[in-house]
Amino acid sequence: MKLKITAVAIVMALGITSVNAQIRQTAKHQHLRIQQGVKSGELTKSEAANLRNDQKDIRTEAKDAKADGIVTRDERVAIKQDQKQESRKIFRKKHNNRERN
Repeated sequence: MKLKITAVAIVMALGITSVNAQIRQTAKHQHLRIQQGVKSGELTKSEAANLRNDQKDIRTEAKDAKADGIVTRDERVAIKQDQKQESRKIFRKKHNNRERN
């Protein structure tokens, strides 16, 4: 019985770890998309600054969620939802036909 409980705890911890890794990977990918948009001229200075500030807010949200040592399901869902919304925002700003000077 004790072995079974330990096994379940390990599987749950691995699942949570993979979700946290996925959140970090998404943040990294979005940062690279913003950099690419600046480099290609698809993003203006103000658009890039706005997107970077949004990324900073999401990082702060994730840091606050981890502060107590446990990232709850609701916290993970909220972070992932914010990242998804930010991803759409990056796409819209990169494709709005404004060009960097």
